[in-house]
Amino acid sequence: MSLLRTKDLRALSDEDLSKKIADLEMDLLRERGVAAMGGAPASPGKLRALRTNVARALTIQRERRK
Repeated sequence: MSLLRTKDLRALSDEDLSKKIADLEMDLLRERGVAAMGGAPASPGKLRALRTNVARALTIQRERRK
């Protein structure tokens, strides 16, 4: 999982951004579940990248609400 660029997130419509956030949060939930069960994630940096992507997307969504 690579980091999403802010430019790419800003180019999405409001509906697409909401869908992207939901998808990212679902992926993060899945990865956290694997880690909680004691399984090792496929790539160690994936959790961090997912958290960062969710935070970036939520920040852009909140900026648009203002």
